[in-house]
Amino acid sequence: MLICVTNQKLCDDDFLNRINLIAQGKPQAIMLREKDLSKTEYEMLAIKVSEICRDHQVNLVVNQKIEIAIKLKLKNIHLGMDDLRKFKKEIREFEQIGASIHSVNDAKEAEKLGATYLIAGHIFPTDCKKGIAPRGLSFLKEVCDSVKIPVFAIGGITKEKLEIVLKTGAKGVCIMSEAMTCLKPIELAGEYRIKKKT
Repeated sequence: MLICVTNQKLCDDDFLNRINLIAQGKPQAIMLREKDLSKTEYEMLAIKVSEICRDHQVNLVVNQKIEIAIKLKLKNIHLGMDDLRKFKKEIREFEQIGASIHSVNDAKEAEKLGATYLIAGHIFPTDCKKGIAPRGLSFLKEVCDSVKIPVFAIGGITKEKLEIVLKTGAKGVCIMSEAMTCLKPIELAGEYRIKKKT
């Protein structure tokens, strides 16, 4: 399963067109990250992206901006641990509640707080976290073994690494750079599906 994470700064072509193409390929979800936008800018963009996702029946995940998600009646939210603790009541409004975790303790706490899935990272070296050592596959396996909810890996993920990532017990992966720069966005989700051996 694939979650595509957005970052307009990495996108050299038309951003909304790219989102439309990615959605046509049917990933598990598209997460609207865009941390640099003001609330108003994020809300305007969320409205446009939610229409694209609805048209293609792909889940849209709002990243961090819980007030906007509630206002727009969007049902999937992703939070850091601090906000997951802070918005205990508010998260009950959501169908899918994701949490970014960086330790096994975080994973267990997030599950208790009501998270329905986790994103664990960063697993491999990545330009997004230059100079910070990756946590690696053993960390990912520990997290997967410690909770009952699905875990997605993030950080330095490529198609070539997908199989070893899934062997840890992870249910899927998140990608940002490739989603924002690849030449064939429609084919992206298909390329991250493990082909069943016959």
